[in-house]
Amino acid sequence: MTTVTETIDLQPAGRDAHGWRGWLARRSLWDWLYALLVLVGTGVAFAIYGARMDGYERAILAGTAPSLVALAWFWRPVQPLTVVVAALSLLAIGLYQGDAGADLGRSEQVFWLKYFLSSQSAILWMSVLFFMSTVFYWIGLLAPRGGDAAERLGSRIAWAAVALALVGTMVRWYESHQLGPGIGHIPVSNLYEVFVLFAWLTAVYYLYYEDRYQTRRMGAFAMLIVSAAVGFLLWYTVVREAHQIQPLVPALQSWWMKLHVPANFIGYGTFAIAAMLAFAYLIKQSAAETRWWKLAPLWALGIVLCFEPLVFRQGAAERGGSYWFIYFGVSALIVGGILAARRRIAERLPSLQVLDDVMYKAIAVGFAFFTIATVLGALWAAEAWGGYWSWDPKETWALIVWLNYAAWLHMRLIKGLRGTVAAWWALVGLAITTFAFLGVNMFLSGLHSYGGL
Repeated sequence: MTTVTETIDLQPAGRDAHGWRGWLARRSLWDWLYALLVLVGTGVAFAIYGARMDGYERAILAGTAPSLVALAWFWRPVQPLTVVVAALSLLAIGLYQGDAGADLGRSEQVFWLKYFLSSQSAILWMSVLFFMSTVFYWIGLLAPRGGDAAERLGSRIAWAAVALALVGTMVRWYESHQLGPGIGHIPVSNLYEVFVLFAWLTAVYYLYYEDRYQTRRMGAFAMLIVSAAVGFLLWYTVVREAHQIQPLVPALQSWWMKLHVPANFIGYGTFAIAAMLAFAYLIKQSAAETRWWKLAPLWALGIVLCFEPLVFRQGAAERGGSYWFIYFGVSALIVGGILAARRRIAERLPSLQVLDDVMYKAIAVGFAFFTIATVLGALWAAEAWGGYWSWDPKETWALIVWLNYAAWLHMRLIKGLRGTVAAWWALVGLAITTFAFLGVNMFLSGLHSYGGL
């Protein structure tokens, strides 16, 4: 296990010891205007749509307003983000209005809907921007000079991608309600929708720690996992035409879905960030290593990617097989390039202590939300199938994921687990989580098999 000798203040920027009154006193005029805007918007939503909501939906909407205000006061970038998302979403909804009311056919007739603000257009722009953000983060990390400017641009592009992801999600939610009675639903019900959710949630979580630790040097690694998710999303869109909105199956027609799925994907996103920072940790740690057998485990990461066509043989046997060969071939080259340039990368990465600290915090947050999601899932199962737990493959693998990170946190807090072992364990955790997320759908069948690959 590595002994870290670097010293650094690991407390996120901006904290102080003032109490509740001092915290309120430091609110700016814009903070209070933002709170007023959120409360007014919530009131308008109740006035227009309240009659169509059940008691649970009203409670969720009522709780969302103060939660959003508190979050935006705690982390101010949320304020412009939500204002932009709300403005663009309302603009898109307004553009859908024809002479006879809402008309989804206008998505092919109105320029701004066709190319920017329909749900599919916004999500495609999200995909492009996340790829661009990843490229600029890597340019910034590797550039001999001017790297800070490239990283700053990568960060801003990532924020733009998050905004368009949220706009696409909100507009898709609206579009689903225009297809007919009983079809409208929150867009977190299939692989296409949850990959969009995963992409922007993971990016937002990374951007939070970028802001709190005042470093963009982790972005190159963190955004790789987001770009990987976007690559899968594009394949799934083309091959399965998954962007088409479908009615919910009976088991998903529950308000529990609105809580269970987002909580689950906060866990998935934070576990993914922890794994990517664990990879960065190992790269920094091995910067001066020249013995090939010491680097063999890291090279194995690239080699494993080359076996992907065997894993995705269902997709390769149909359309999209060549896409996956190229996708994972490029991924293997990226891993190989990172290892080849590890000395240059290591010089610019944050300290081992910072990487380890953020990895721990990511897993801690993810574990908390994954625990909540598991409890909510049990309550949902009791309502849908009459039992809290049935040892369905998805439930079993969710338990395995939970036990893995529970053990990681136990070893961290009780035994002081850090360094190399903790990093490799976080990478193994990502593999377990990925199988629970995708592998169960591909290879196992059960009550949760709502979509195939």
